[in-house]
Amino acid sequence: MGMLPFLKMHGLGNDFVVIDARAQARALDDNLVRAIADRRKGVGFDQLIVLEPPKNPAADVFFRFLNSDGSQAGACGNGTRCVADLVMRETGRDALAIQTVAGALAATRDATGRVTVDMGPARLDWNEIPLAHAVDTLHVPISAGALADPVATGMGNPHATFFVPDIAAIDLAALGPGLEHHAMFPERANIGVAQILGPATIRLRVWERGAGITLACGSGACAATVAAIRRGLLAGRKAEIVVDGSEGNAGSLSIEWLDNGHVSMGGPVALSFAGEWRL
Repeated sequence: MGMLPFLKMHGLGNDFVVIDARAQARALDDNLVRAIADRRKGVGFDQLIVLEPPKNPAADVFFRFLNSDGSQAGACGNGTRCVADLVMRETGRDALAIQTVAGALAATRDATGRVTVDMGPARLDWNEIPLAHAVDTLHVPISAGALADPVATGMGNPHATFFVPDIAAIDLAALGPGLEHHAMFPERANIGVAQILGPATIRLRVWERGAGITLACGSGACAATVAAIRRGLLAGRKAEIVVDGSEGNAGSLSIEWLDNGHVSMGGPVALSFAGEWRL
């Protein structure tokens, strides 16, 4: 019976199982992915990340992201930072060119070990996100319970960010599933609930499509920052994003919407453990 080596990593509690398939292809069907994802009988993760040889010669590595239900995710910011750190340590470099199904990403690491990823351009047009039909993406006409009037943003995956005065009053576990599958989102959506804490600080919680509530969501943090800037809720084009995984002074995510339209995200990463899964 074969064994499948893996690493467990996290960025502010947003956790990942990493499988290296660069030298040997790995067959990962939905049943296997769901078994590994089970937090009681398996390993548990928010996303599973597979490293593969790049299809583009300009890239160093290809990252494939799978949700805990086995579906494929287009982008995963914290996961990208975690595995970029792994590959950069492996190669002794502080910069990496990454290929994903959502496009090319660039990662760097500073002297403190903090990893920053250029998440590419924020997509603001309804058909790029995508939405089901043409609407003003700054004021999407959907609601559920206390949530209404979200901003839609594409960060390689679709996001809807709802701004609220008191994030603690929102039952995201109850509202997230229905909004994820709302008819406005033909590819489903990640549902963010954001509270402005200051001119450059946002408190964020995210219901991720295919994964549920996570302790941090990198692409969601990018979407929330872009949304807040478009709404005029921040003093500039940078924000610190406080997430559930920030508790205990674990840190925050630093987001900047650059003048070229790209979104930069930095934050801490950690390797939890290595293991093997019996196939």
